[in-house]
Amino acid sequence: MTMDGTGHESVDLVRPYVITNGQELPKGDEFELVTLVTAADGGARRAQLDPERRALVELCCGGYLSVAEIAGHIGLPIGVIRVLLSDLAGNGQITTRNPVPTAQLTDIQVLQEVLDGLQTRFG
Repeated sequence: MTMDGTGHESVDLVRPYVITNGQELPKGDEFELVTLVTAADGGARRAQLDPERRALVELCCGGYLSVAEIAGHIGLPIGVIRVLLSDLAGNGQITTRNPVPTAQLTDIQVLQEVLDGLQTRFG
């Protein structure tokens, strides 16, 4: 930790540790930048959450957001967000799903055959 010249520890270095309660990201973390997250039912349990976790759950109430979007809205480092999300997922406060995979590129030959067939049929 660094000192800020007055003998006090830098708040920027301590805060993420305090927010995550010293937790580290679990092995096999499921939270990639594109993982989609939404709040699970259970609004009564939100009152028991600390402010950062409550803000995450409330942000995700409107539908699915990616982990990167959540970090941008909340303004915390992505590593901290991933630890908090992992904790919330373990408590059943949020649910996740993988993003919809991108469509595979269609073979250009198939597209050319379709175009040729349309031109033959409709002139």
